[in-house]
Amino acid sequence: MAERNHSMVTEFFLSGLTEIPEMKVFCFLLFLTMYLITVMGNIGMVLLITVDPQLHTPMYFFLSHLAFVDFCYSSSITPKTLVNFLAERRAISFGACVTQLFIFVLTASAECLLLAVMAYDRYVAICNSLLYTVIMSPKLCAHLVAGSYLIGFVHALAQSISTFTLSFCSSIVINHYFCDIPPLIQLSCSNTYRNELVLYIFGTFHGIFTSLEILVSYIYILSTILRIRSTEGRHKAFSTCASHLTAVMLFYGTTVFMYVRPISSYSLDRDKVVSVFYTMVIPMLNPLIYSLRNKEVKGALKRLLRRIKLS
Repeated sequence: MAERNHSMVTEFFLSGLTEIPEMKVFCFLLFLTMYLITVMGNIGMVLLITVDPQLHTPMYFFLSHLAFVDFCYSSSITPKTLVNFLAERRAISFGACVTQLFIFVLTASAECLLLAVMAYDRYVAICNSLLYTVIMSPKLCAHLVAGSYLIGFVHALAQSISTFTLSFCSSIVINHYFCDIPPLIQLSCSNTYRNELVLYIFGTFHGIFTSLEILVSYIYILSTILRIRSTEGRHKAFSTCASHLTAVMLFYGTTVFMYVRPISSYSLDRDKVVSVFYTMVIPMLNPLIYSLRNKEVKGALKRLLRRIKLS
């Protein structure tokens, strides 16, 4: 067998999402629109939280970092995907493939952990409201965010080393529109048991452990809300959690489906569609979810626009 190991491979080729010319143009315009909304929404959210003093609270501190990682992991994939819709030669260098995979895994892992941190923040705010400012101190918030990035970095490093030390056979065409772990593992002619184990362990940690933390937090939150006597108080407590719950269900529903299962069960043509949802759709929707359902964010935006108009 003509075998190439990772040191001999200088580039890969991405199969992309479609080979139909008309669909390429349609997908290019659609994904370009989505990416522009993603960039404006997430960067706008970060800037709004930064400049408005009324949003300098733990919840919005975490939300600004969620918006930042959404922007980063969408930007690690979407621009190259857009170029490939128009290019005849859809090649990606070995180094660019490693970088794309590393940034994607780091930021997606950080998002998973930040969603769990935000669930804990809501638990403290509702169940221990009198001690909220004491418990959720700036120091603790900084440590929680730094820990999310650090664990994401370790996960990305482990997956990158595990994946790109594989040997790749005569075919170097990745059946995907970006460098993701499952299609790279399926492309290899090495024994991939170790890679599948690493993928499963980290996928289980991020998917199961963090989702259990979120579930337990919301069990306590629900128990506390049901003890609130006033309808207005219950509605206010529910509304502070609604946006977060929506973001959690969207993100975990797709990523757990993708990564917490055996490699043999992957159908890459079907999974490409699922991948579009969590690499492009969710980063676009998150700022809309948190802004459209949030009076404080809408109020901050109005104040900012008013200041711009006056100046």
